[in-house]
Amino acid sequence: MSQVTNTVRFVLDGNIVEAQGERRTTTVLDYLREQLHRTGTKEGCAEGDCGACVVMVGSLNASGKGVDYVPVNSCIQLLPTLDGKSVKTVESLKKSDGSLHPVQQAMVDCHGSQCGFCTPGIVMSLVNLVQVNPAPKRQEVSDALSGNLCRCTGYAPILDAASKACGNKAALKLDDAADVPLLQAIQRASTPTLSLEGDIIVQPVVRTRKGNEFVSPATIAEVADYLVKHPTSTLLAGSTEVGLQVNKQFSRPDHIVYLGNVSELKQVKDTVQAWHIGAVVSLTEVEALVAKAYPDFAEVIRRFGSPPIRSTATLAGNIANGSPIGDSMPCLMALGTTLTLRRGDTTRTVSLDQFYTGQKQTVLQAGEFIEAVVLPKPQASQVFRAHKVSKRFEQDISATCAAITYTLKAGKLSNVKLAYNGLAPSPCRAPKLEAVLEGKAPTDVKEADLDAAIAASFVARDGLRATWAYRSLVARNLVLDFIEQQTTEVA
Repeated sequence: MSQVTNTVRFVLDGNIVEAQGERRTTTVLDYLREQLHRTGTKEGCAEGDCGACVVMVGSLNASGKGVDYVPVNSCIQLLPTLDGKSVKTVESLKKSDGSLHPVQQAMVDCHGSQCGFCTPGIVMSLVNLVQVNPAPKRQEVSDALSGNLCRCTGYAPILDAASKACGNKAALKLDDAADVPLLQAIQRASTPTLSLEGDIIVQPVVRTRKGNEFVSPATIAEVADYLVKHPTSTLLAGSTEVGLQVNKQFSRPDHIVYLGNVSELKQVKDTVQAWHIGAVVSLTEVEALVAKAYPDFAEVIRRFGSPPIRSTATLAGNIANGSPIGDSMPCLMALGTTLTLRRGDTTRTVSLDQFYTGQKQTVLQAGEFIEAVVLPKPQASQVFRAHKVSKRFEQDISATCAAITYTLKAGKLSNVKLAYNGLAPSPCRAPKLEAVLEGKAPTDVKEADLDAAIAASFVARDGLRATWAYRSLVARNLVLDFIEQQTTEVA
């Protein structure tokens, strides 16, 4: 292996860990187990589905005097993303007197573990939950555990353990006072490094003798400059896609640009007309942002993945990935979302429904990236509906997801926008179906007309998740459901 010239520094239980000589694509899980011998964290699926590897990753809060944590699937997170952050594993929970955390003790008391393989991940998911919600409702506990699979016990004892643990609220909060000054000491620079000529120099977290790099810029100007110089770089935000490529395809990108420390990309700008959602805003944040305005969209996001996935995955990453069954895109297209694209100092605006040119193909030029997702706010009398259809209700890939917006004026549908995933090589609008709906009363829309429009719009394809006969039938029935439930005008 090529010699690494830089060091990844993170805080673990009141100590600074300096990771040297590791690959840029070493996962957090592998480093914890193989180098630090934190073997409580398990590998189950190596793709972020089972939750056996959940740990908590912390960053200094806005005041700089405390730590905010998110649950993370360590199997798909790359080690250099920890630079300047802190980590808590299941071993971190034991107190100085040897006693267990209330969640751990409750798991023992309620017989929430049998073989024990999945237990550390379950414990970490629950401990993360009670850091911010010491009195969760049963549904909130269930949601927090939606990414943790157990083949032995069934979940009732685990849910009971969560309830029992919260009876001791005073002991739920982790004592991370020793971590705060260390996090302050290892924070990455928030301003770019400049050469004597005034040019930006992006300092790598890891660089090999071959010149391969993992960089973690702090400003959008650094990102733009680096991508112009290295246009084939792999952009990394939540690592929910790149981590899979590393684990399953053994991908080893030459240049990786981690966006997680770029403050401008972590912001949501709120204007009268729209939310400008930065490229590193997580799906968890987006879910909370749209919950009141677009509850169906929030529900689609909730079913997108587990809390550890949503806490790291980003809306812009889901868009840029361009999966044919990406769940956020139909909602965004129906709502008229646009993208702010940037290359160097130049930006342009592209409508999301014009962004894809084919399967996993987009209009992005070399060195160009998504700076923001511009999501319009609800308009007067606007109806928005969306629903995802999958074999499992939770934690599954779509057969199709459909979304629609329209207004009902004088009993007629108008301003109809309808979008799907799973029916074409990329998520897309359905203009021929929109034409069938536009100007008609909901009761006048005919099944046969919708079927004909679907047949004219898409190439019939059977897939692993559904036959075309099923997908096309669901695509039609979702439209009927969306319009039949709205028979009166929205004030």
